[in-house]
Amino acid sequence: MFLVFSAVVAVVLTVLPMASPPRQILLQQISPDSGSSTFDWNLEATPDTNWTGHLIFDTVSSLLQHWPNTRHRNGHNIVPGSVPVGTLLYHGRGNNAIPTLPEWTATNPEHSFTFCWDSMTNNGSIAGCWQLTFVTVRPLRVLYFDGSSGAKMENGPMDAQDLLLWGTADPARRMDERERINDLCAWGKYLGIDGYVRMEMDFEVMVCDFSNGVELLSADYLSAWMKESAREPLIFGTILSGSWHGRYPGETRVHLDLTKLISFYDTSLTPSLIPDRESKERWDHRVLGISAPDLAVVKRRLQDVLGSGTNMGSGVDWKTLYRVVVDRYADRLETLDYLLDTTTTESLHERAPIIQTELRIMLTPYILYTTRPSWLSTAGSASYVEGIDEAWALPVWRACATRHTEHIHKNSGLQSRLTSSERLLLGALDGTNREICRVLVRMWATGVHAGLDALLPGKEDSSTLVLSQILKQWRTHAHSLIAWLDWSVWVKCRPTCPAEEICYLPTWPYFGVNEWDRKDEQWKRPQPRCIRKFQPYSVLT
Repeated sequence: MFLVFSAVVAVVLTVLPMASPPRQILLQQISPDSGSSTFDWNLEATPDTNWTGHLIFDTVSSLLQHWPNTRHRNGHNIVPGSVPVGTLLYHGRGNNAIPTLPEWTATNPEHSFTFCWDSMTNNGSIAGCWQLTFVTVRPLRVLYFDGSSGAKMENGPMDAQDLLLWGTADPARRMDERERINDLCAWGKYLGIDGYVRMEMDFEVMVCDFSNGVELLSADYLSAWMKESAREPLIFGTILSGSWHGRYPGETRVHLDLTKLISFYDTSLTPSLIPDRESKERWDHRVLGISAPDLAVVKRRLQDVLGSGTNMGSGVDWKTLYRVVVDRYADRLETLDYLLDTTTTESLHERAPIIQTELRIMLTPYILYTTRPSWLSTAGSASYVEGIDEAWALPVWRACATRHTEHIHKNSGLQSRLTSSERLLLGALDGTNREICRVLVRMWATGVHAGLDALLPGKEDSSTLVLSQILKQWRTHAHSLIAWLDWSVWVKCRPTCPAEEICYLPTWPYFGVNEWDRKDEQWKRPQPRCIRKFQPYSVLT
């Protein structure tokens, strides 16, 4: 009995080793073929502290979604895309003339209405304002900057576009929108770019030429919003329209080409950003620290992908493939986290087998009938020995980690068609999925050792002490994994907002004062809260 207890405790007290000292290595170096025998399938080996694949995975999974890009405002992706034929774009202005210069349009009229006015009257006597509705008559080629790239804020949201244009991100130029749009359109003209997609309180399309690709559908003189009584409903109407695209699938009127994605988290493309990110929380990651040579490489890569035409790439649906992984684990990890956090000493013996069952459910497609713990010397009998390892569970981990992309790695024809962007996406997906599976398999194997699994034999009855140690280890592993993934799908109002309220993240420009003068964490690290949908409205500060 003592031997059994010692073996279980030895397994239980095994904790994840400390990650190696902070250093970042090229993404390709730590994202080999997941099915390759050269990969070190060691269940105790954690990802390098500064590996960025999981950040690429999350930012790509969050493209064109308002909620995650409001939470992490500093964008790290530039993605070519298109706005399809028949898309309505809205433009508020001071008259009914079609713009002759580049201008901003909104994907929702609530957004553009905030820019609606009348140049023929002053604000004190204004009666109405002009809103123009355009329709695309051919696909518009656009470039999307992720994050809150339309928010005129300091500390990073506009870094990527300003560095692309001006070689620097000067806080004093955050309001230079006219020069910014003119320079963007001039830069993209010879690359065939029709406009740019950004996000602030909602999504916008910066149209470079209103005589090419769009037609005026209507010019409407609407009731003015300048009166004080109309402003509050207008603000909340804009917040509500932005929330329509808050979660997956996000803003569907823009179609992105992920085979041409450029990521500043790609450490092989922008190695100069590696030291700039060390020891910083994700909130503080910026593109600003990029070196001039790396920026030149990014510009060349961007020009190359924009000039490469449309018939390229492997044909893999990366958006869906990424979403499959999020769908597979988001709710289950949240449930697992809940079970672990709400288990008490009194409920430990009842809850531990339930948690073990949840772990098994997640891994069921990968646990073969022949899977047997190493201490089972003969069928139907258990023989525990000291120093039990987890090697017997490695096939489960390998199957879990490789199933979604195994066909890509094995198909040489498919491999040969992958663009550099797709190889980046593949490496990020492999590494992220591999770590999810590693943690889950370790937790499950620990439960098997302790006799908690319904289908594999182990110790008959674990003591409260052993179960307490297992619970502690499980919590550590689960919490660390969830924090590492940092998926915004888990960021929500708790408890759920009642019917008259919506869940809200502090959104530019609705902070109540000049946001660059604020020192509090409410908007620097935005946290969700419930606000009212209708009058009387909530205070947003």
